[in-house]
Amino acid sequence: MSKLLLNLRHVPDDEADDVRAMLDAHRIAFYETPPSLWGISAGGIFVTEDDDIAQAKRLMADYQQERQARVRAEHAAAVRAGTAQTFWTVLRTEPVRVVLTVLAILFLLGLVALPVLLLRG
Repeated sequence: MSKLLLNLRHVPDDEADDVRAMLDAHRIAFYETPPSLWGISAGGIFVTEDDDIAQAKRLMADYQQERQARVRAEHAAAVRAGTAQTFWTVLRTEPVRVVLTVLAILFLLGLVALPVLLLRG
């Protein structure tokens, strides 16, 4: 019976490509489901054979450890070089987006507080 190896929700394309290549390199049979039209399901990568599930999970754990170390090192290098994205760099490059986001948050907080304010009066 097939078993989900990787849920593709919020998974970057390069990571999904790496996982597909890893499974192909180790000759592990898998299939992929596409995301749903309504966004309910993000799709996934499933291992087909029961005998390969343990090996696929081990390979996935090793891959995720390696990727985590690499991405953290890249981020640390970007912080040292001063090129890492911060709130202030986003504010400078996209001020309209930041202001609209803050306004949306304030609006939603107001909607949440509205019943309390109406019941108090």
